[in-house]
Amino acid sequence: MNLRKALGAAVGAVGATAAANTLLRSRAGDFDPLLPGEQRTYRWRGFDVAYAEAGDPDDPDLVLLHGVNAAASSHEFHPVFETLAEEYHVLAPDLPGFGQTDRPPLLYSASLLTAFVRDFIADNATDATVVASSLTGAYAASAASEVDVRELILICPTDSSMGDRNVWRRSLLRSPLLGEAIHNLIVSKPSIRHFHADHGYYDMDNLTEEIVDYEWTSGHQPGARFAPASFVSGFLDPDEDLGEVLAGLDVPVTLVWGEDADITPLSKGRELAEEADARLVVFGDSLLLPHVEHPGEFVSVVRGNVTSVTVED
Repeated sequence: MNLRKALGAAVGAVGATAAANTLLRSRAGDFDPLLPGEQRTYRWRGFDVAYAEAGDPDDPDLVLLHGVNAAASSHEFHPVFETLAEEYHVLAPDLPGFGQTDRPPLLYSASLLTAFVRDFIADNATDATVVASSLTGAYAASAASEVDVRELILICPTDSSMGDRNVWRRSLLRSPLLGEAIHNLIVSKPSIRHFHADHGYYDMDNLTEEIVDYEWTSGHQPGARFAPASFVSGFLDPDEDLGEVLAGLDVPVTLVWGEDADITPLSKGRELAEEADARLVVFGDSLLLPHVEHPGEFVSVVRGNVTSVTVED
């Protein structure tokens, strides 16, 4: 009898989980890009890659590459996109597996995303300034060793996110029932706010409900768990050491850091800047998103005017 009850409870739990997953998918529905401008598609290795384009094509090219997290997309650059388009031809893609781009059930890897960054720059831009955030900064640095770029501007870049690679964890998070349920918890609105408060935003008043809603919707799209499953399992960390890659480039590098960042602390930024002989620009009252919380100052950095922030040479 106890076994029968236990089996019945297990079946009920499975059914309830499946129903909850289905309900969340239906509630999310389709969603529109947050960035303005022309919405384009770049066909790459079977992916339809979505990207926003704005500005005069005759202006210098500027490629904006968002960071990696469970609800990541090019919406990260919403506070600076239109202003930058006043002086640049701006291209902002959603990486494979994220945002408006296709999200097939692949085993996503750092090598895949690095190849994408390299090919997107080569195929869509000329002598571009490339801005990349967090882990994507490592992909951009590797790509810059193979394609011509004018300058790299890397925001709290890192080559290490979740430690050692864990196949079991990735398999669990990719699974169709339990994995989807865990992913739904990670991209719930309370969880999104928690992660932003913990290491994203210095001032949570800067996080709007529009952004929370957008990230929630993005995180509940079909296939949304597959790329994050590789991320939280360490498979999106590149093999190459970021400092060594940057030191080997013949490209001007600017590192932008939040003074109060803890996951990638400023001490790491100083070590990286010294190893790579890069310029380090430090934003006060910032964690991992100085470009979001201080958009005017960040635009000035891209334009080459850094008088309003601290520069460490």
